[in-house]
Amino acid sequence: MSTPVIHDPHTLPSDDNVDPYTFCVELKGSQWFLQKGKMIAYYGRIEFNGIGHGRLDRLVRTSFHSPLHASDWVVAEGSGKMLLADRAFDVNSYDLDEGNLTIRSGNLLAYQPSLALKQSIVPGFVTLIGTGKFVAASNGPVVFMEPPLRVDPQALVGWADCPSPCHHYDHGYMTGVMGGLRALTGIGGASGEEHQFEFVGAGTVLLQSTELLMPERDAGVTPARPGVPGGAGGHGSGQGQHGSVPRLPGQLGDLQRRFGL
Repeated sequence: MSTPVIHDPHTLPSDDNVDPYTFCVELKGSQWFLQKGKMIAYYGRIEFNGIGHGRLDRLVRTSFHSPLHASDWVVAEGSGKMLLADRAFDVNSYDLDEGNLTIRSGNLLAYQPSLALKQSIVPGFVTLIGTGKFVAASNGPVVFMEPPLRVDPQALVGWADCPSPCHHYDHGYMTGVMGGLRALTGIGGASGEEHQFEFVGAGTVLLQSTELLMPERDAGVTPARPGVPGGAGGHGSGQGQHGSVPRLPGQLGDLQRRFGL
């Protein structure tokens, strides 16, 4: 059995991976935007303030332009090293150089304020514009592909410097034996064989190496488990403090959660 590596502030990397599932951000009197629930530990003197904090108005005005997602994000500032992770999914950092990248909102963990986050017209995605570093999670390693390309929506992480995708439905599959069986029984649902996102033009498409999306969990909700202080009072994941209200499916459920319904 190998001896585990025990880290301290001096042995942790600066703005790099500790392992495939953990990333270390070093703050030197600087700021990062951070999705709630993604910080697992930190060394030093670091403060976390919500979007809308008065002192941060100028920063938010230049670097955060997504009211729909404002309640899911905080600004980390100070000096020290901050460890980021997301339920043992693969975590990596990426650099944009005067770039334009759209990414699934749940996969984006953190980004430097030199980048501006905007709300994408594609539901469930946000867009980063400018120059800087960001950290993202994926269910399995990320694969980079060049258009033209059709992608299973479940495998799509994002796309850079290319037009937004359009929907493509496979008519032969939908009208064939499998499509007829699904229409009669309701079994099967939509799959990557009958529905894809189609990309054309120049750019890069980011895919995760699985068709399983990272399961959604409300940001900042503490699991109701023995010995965990501040647990969610027995309500299941995704219900938070509103366990008596049924969640709406898909993006409607996100809207319901963010408006406190």
